Amino acid sequence: MQRKKIGIMGGTFNPIHMGHLLLAEQAKESFCLDQVLFIPSGCPYMKDQREVADKYMRLEMARLAIADNPAFQLSAMEVEREGDSYTFETLAALREKEAEADFYFIAGADSIFDMERWKNPEAVFGYCTILAAVREGEDSLKLEKGISRLRIQYNACVKQIPMKEIGISSTDIRNRLKRGMSVRYMVPDPVISYIEKNHLYGL
Repeated sequence: MQRKKIGIMGGTFNPIHMGHLLLAEQAKESFCLDQVLFIPSGCPYMKDQREVADKYMRLEMARLAIADNPAFQLSAMEVEREGDSYTFETLAALREKEAEADFYFIAGADSIFDMERWKNPEAVFGYCTILAAVREGEDSLKLEKGISRLRIQYNACVKQIPMKEIGISSTDIRNRLKRGMSVRYMVPDPVISYIEKNHLYGL
């Protein structure tokens, strides 16, 4: 019996945007994933909490964003967990629940250079394969060195997702909203409606 292949899209999703969805879809297609599980962080300990929307609101925005894709699923496990959100704890819980599945953690290439600062990075690399998005124009040599270091130091399995530069970030979206600028086609319409209704990000 073939093992189930589950992609994991973790993140603050503050707010979730088209770049997240495109990355998840590209990873699913490139690596034949059965599903992609979106897991909004509850308390992202590496972020400035003053800039982060309420965790249940970020969860709801993620739900609205993925509602029309049957291969995308939502998990509230980090939102419901007390204290800081650590990826290694999330992966451990998922592996216990889905013992017959293989997990693929989907990340932007910039995350490759941050992962060593995560809590228990050796556990993260032991629990899953890392799928790193390689965007056009990025320093490929620097990325290859980063991946090589993780392979040597942690025996990490890192694979690259080839994809076009998206050029959308949650920070830019928040800044545009604060200035009263449009984020149409950058954020799914249901998410924009939710942001407007709840007066998030300075609206």
